[in-house]
Amino acid sequence: MAPKVLVSDELSETAVQIFRDRGIDVTFEPQLGKDKDRLLQVIGDYDGLAIRSATKVTEKVLEAAKNLKVIARAGIGVDNVDIPAASKKGVIVMNTPFGNMITTAEHAIAMMFAVARQIPEASASTHAGKWEKSKFMGVELTSKVLGVIGAGNIGGIVCDRANGLHMRVIAYDPFLSEERADKLGVTKVELDELLAKSDFITLHVPLTDKTKNILSRENIAKTKPGVRIINCARGGLVDESALAEALKSGHVAGAAFDVFEVEPAKDSPLFNLPNVVCTPHLGASTSEAQENVALQVAEQMSDYLLTGAVTNALNMPSVTAEEAKTMGPWIKLAEHLGAFVGQLTDEPIKAINVLFDGVAAEMNLKALECAVISGIMKPANPDVNMVSAPLIAEERGIKISRTSQHKQGAFDGYIKLTVKTESRERTIAGTVFSDGKPRFIQIKNINIDAEIGAHMLYTTNKDVPGIIGTLGQTLGENGVNIANFTLGRSATGKEAIALLYLDERLPAAVQEKLLATGLFQQVRPLQFDVA
Repeated sequence: MAPKVLVSDELSETAVQIFRDRGIDVTFEPQLGKDKDRLLQVIGDYDGLAIRSATKVTEKVLEAAKNLKVIARAGIGVDNVDIPAASKKGVIVMNTPFGNMITTAEHAIAMMFAVARQIPEASASTHAGKWEKSKFMGVELTSKVLGVIGAGNIGGIVCDRANGLHMRVIAYDPFLSEERADKLGVTKVELDELLAKSDFITLHVPLTDKTKNILSRENIAKTKPGVRIINCARGGLVDESALAEALKSGHVAGAAFDVFEVEPAKDSPLFNLPNVVCTPHLGASTSEAQENVALQVAEQMSDYLLTGAVTNALNMPSVTAEEAKTMGPWIKLAEHLGAFVGQLTDEPIKAINVLFDGVAAEMNLKALECAVISGIMKPANPDVNMVSAPLIAEERGIKISRTSQHKQGAFDGYIKLTVKTESRERTIAGTVFSDGKPRFIQIKNINIDAEIGAHMLYTTNKDVPGIIGTLGQTLGENGVNIANFTLGRSATGKEAIALLYLDERLPAAVQEKLLATGLFQQVRPLQFDVA
């Protein structure tokens, strides 16, 4: 029986024909995604669901989707899909991360032109029969300083286009290497320098705990008087109320926003202010981009349903169906190793080496390597997946190497990760026990045996008496329960580490209390996806 796919949002006829040509039984109902009740009624009949943004794939929908194996989103954002619920149901979630990069970058450039020359206001005035030539005095882009916050895929394209406009481009990106900066033709700077020097600022970072309100009231006050700010990335990167005040005071000369903290944006502090250009999240809205992502979705879903091949999956590695069952725990281990280092690294990564030993060396090393890199990148870029992570690493000039060897130790196999930055080298190793559960077995060449939980605490200190008591007492006094506790040291009186598995995320106030004791060089809460 042919696999059945439901297309519940607008998708091009060419994409629908791809399903048919490949022997997929496809139902094309582009308005169905807006009818929640009917979607619940019919979703149980389908193996695959192809969507854009209108269809909301909730836990309730997934419960009704008895046969569903894959969801594919035409585009990068999957905010409308409950990925944890899909993972628990064994449903693969795919996206198309590269189909709309150029389109989004071009929109940012267009918005920059629009706010520089006050084009929307001038157009409205002229349509109203006015001829206010002297009212709309603009500024040139040539020779102006463009500050790019986030020089990844889309930000890199913006840098390239801005160089073509003869702007002077500076970039803030903790993961941008000097080699990549040179290739892009930009000057790498710290955030405060970018704020102080930029005539225009454009944002191209995902929304994370670290980037939320990266242009806060405090940082907006640090900007150069007369700056113009463009956000075509994610709502929530800029404090909209603080920006509105800066626009009213004249400190900020203009702003252009395609994204808002609350969408659909029915109201915003930025609305109806002079020289503020607003568009309804049009970054990916070109016919070329929409066609590209639609065709990619059709090909990816067909490949998976017909052959088991997984491409651009957000909750499963890109491996063959045969490999997935055996490699599952090892891929999860690889992601955990990467996530450990990624959460501890705050400076550009120069090199990554992954050592595979024993049974791990006999697996699909490319998939395992991709899982490691994805784990490293994800703390800074939640949208990254196993397909996009190596490309992002390559673009940022990170040298990736792989070593494999026959069984060399006490375990049937293990994976050891080494990450180098300008100032230091981090190492961590792990294995999979016979129960299928990943474990950390070595950190900084210190042997340990640590169960991996969703919430963990990592500390480093000099090996002196009182550390265990201080940790236990401080956490206990603040209501933080310890599920597991692992210690290790390089030698008596030398460097020591502790890795604690907690019942909940460590509050920032408790982290500060531990640091205030003066006993610890490092106190870092860590999060791991153990679903």
